[in-house]
Amino acid sequence: MPMTTTVVRARDARGRRVGVGPAPHAGPTRARRRTLTPYLFIGPGFALFLLLIAYPMARAFQMSFYDWAIVKGAASKFTGVDNYVKAYDDPIFWRALVNSGVYMAFTVPAQVVLGLGVAMLLKAKAPGRALFRVLFYLPVVTSWVVVSLLFQYLFADSGLVNYGLHNVLHIASHDTSWLSSRWTALIAIGALGTWKGIGWSMMIFLAALQAVPRELEESAAMDGANAWRRFRAVTLPAIWPAMIFVTVMLVIGGFNVFISVLLMTNGGPADQTQVLLTYMYQQAFKYLDFGYGSAIAIVLTVLVFVLSAAQMRIMRRSNDDGALS
Repeated sequence: MPMTTTVVRARDARGRRVGVGPAPHAGPTRARRRTLTPYLFIGPGFALFLLLIAYPMARAFQMSFYDWAIVKGAASKFTGVDNYVKAYDDPIFWRALVNSGVYMAFTVPAQVVLGLGVAMLLKAKAPGRALFRVLFYLPVVTSWVVVSLLFQYLFADSGLVNYGLHNVLHIASHDTSWLSSRWTALIAIGALGTWKGIGWSMMIFLAALQAVPRELEESAAMDGANAWRRFRAVTLPAIWPAMIFVTVMLVIGGFNVFISVLLMTNGGPADQTQVLLTYMYQQAFKYLDFGYGSAIAIVLTVLVFVLSAAQMRIMRRSNDDGALS
């Protein structure tokens, strides 16, 4: 684009206007301000990211190669990859990894399916729709501590779940000690995670559903497509980016389960319900083995990153290949 030059004009002794030269051009200064403005807004957030996320991650990565001494003035001993080898040979670590995977496999599909189903129901105009949206979203904003203690009471030996199964529905012949064995405890913890996360998935899907062009749905209906065919051919492809986002975020959240396990079972009995974060927490803050705890954290970070990247790649490829139509 050609640059324009402003000419400063003056008047001579007879009052005639004469040009005396170009005015100072403010373009470069204005352009420099436009260039720096985004960085001024990004700067504080980026500084917090470096201070609260990037630096602790780098520090944890460093600590994972040491027998880290927390006593002031004591020297930390460099051990190389011994902490990672220790994790590889640790059966409790592998049990915690399996438990995290089971929790993720239990909660993610349930939250996606139920969240999408509720969003489809609440998309239609109906009396009390706003109230139901609030009720379904209420668990999301409720404290993890509060709901964990609530579910610990519900699944206690004399809790409401056993009372309903035994005394009301007569399905069970005796009370089940839900939190005293590995798999039943994971069911209780998974039920909590699913119940608490449905509202979050619902809100994301509801926003995506409202952006689906109504003309496409009406055209498909006029062509004779039933409700399931319209959902597969029109709705699902339109909300697929939201589906990718929700699924990836839920997978990350599934592997980061912590508070519910810590409060409901504390990893017990006999480390049977440990997940990666509770095991890392105990190693670091109970046994003060910060090197081993940091190694577990790094393994979890790499695992979540690889799974999320692979998941996004697979889901995007399935969409590009037309697998949804």
